Amino acid sequence: MTTDKYTEALTPDVIEKFKTAVEIGKWPDGKKLSQEQRETCMQAVIAYEHKNVEEAERTAYMPPKATPCAPDDKDEKPVKWTQ
Repeated sequence: MTTDKYTEALTPDVIEKFKTAVEIGKWPDGKKLSQEQRETCMQAVIAYEHKNVEEAERTAYMPPKATPCAPDDKDEKPVKWTQ
């Protein structure tokens, strides 16, 4: 089965359960997620949201900053290492 077929089979309810499981580290029945299960759930959420959710509504969306973190410095000088 391809990734597209997996994401088509996912429902919003399943995605919400995956998000909760990743967040608390447990399945709805209380069993602990393994690291592999946690990674798989995160990948499923990302793939599903990429295909079905607007960018600004996706999990962990960060809007772009209005200004860059640092100004463009035309007078940059290389760092010299001394011992």
